[in-house]
Amino acid sequence: MNRFAVISGPSSSNLAETIAYLLQLPVVDVKADVFPDGETRVRLMGKVDAPNCILVQSMYPPVDRHLFQGLLLARKLGLEGHRIHCVIPYLPYARQDRAFLETDAVSVELVAHLLKMAGISDVTTVDIHSSVAASLFAIPLHNLSAVRIMADFILKKRDVTQPLVVSPDFGGSARAKEFAGIVGAENFAFEKHRDRHTGEIVVEEMAVPVSGRDAVIVDDIISTGGSVVKAAEMLVKAGAKRVFAMCTHPLLVGNALEKILSAGVTEVIGTNSIPSPVSSVDLAPLIAEHLKKSLSLP
Repeated sequence: MNRFAVISGPSSSNLAETIAYLLQLPVVDVKADVFPDGETRVRLMGKVDAPNCILVQSMYPPVDRHLFQGLLLARKLGLEGHRIHCVIPYLPYARQDRAFLETDAVSVELVAHLLKMAGISDVTTVDIHSSVAASLFAIPLHNLSAVRIMADFILKKRDVTQPLVVSPDFGGSARAKEFAGIVGAENFAFEKHRDRHTGEIVVEEMAVPVSGRDAVIVDDIISTGGSVVKAAEMLVKAGAKRVFAMCTHPLLVGNALEKILSAGVTEVIGTNSIPSPVSSVDLAPLIAEHLKKSLSLP
């Protein structure tokens, strides 16, 4: 009998299957239904013989549905006596890690409690939005970085010229610096200010040479694309040869992709933490290697 089995959550079936293949573990599929009144049902499509389960369920939009599916699966597996190691490549609500206004709820704190209450032993995620969010977990949280595999991708798959690595805001400057170190490039961070009430973004002018160079905008999440659009417009205006926008989590809400490309971005490149037309970088080897070490798999 295998000590471990991979549970293929409804949101991440392809990623789960690749992780299972790399770890040479059996996979149990899940069927998910939504009733006419909006209620969710999940059903394991096979018997789970292993005492340990690796539940793979990214929680991208519709966030609450994917979150609840994960909680239901964890509860079911826990009641059957399995130890649950949950892989959540995109961990939701991590941007709501504090009360920005007096009336705000700290949403990620509740998510952390719910995952523990559902019986999950530990969580593996990728590029969580903030260290504050990570600190709110009472169960072990393993936060993997996708910077190296994204940097390797741009080096090996795209012929970039004198690249300049750009963070769309100062908060992501450490990520851009690390990325630049891997690709052997300069890095720069825009100063961005967002109005807490209107959401309007203002970006300060840049002061580095761009003309004739390829610019690579690096971020953890691209949601509506507002920050990337403003950064791209300034890079194009400054004479960038091409502009690539790379992120770990390509949420691309609404017409974000169209807006980004219209702003002069040559290509948007994301990982498969979220399935999308731009999810070109595979997280499975990164996650599988971590699980192999942390769970002492052969």
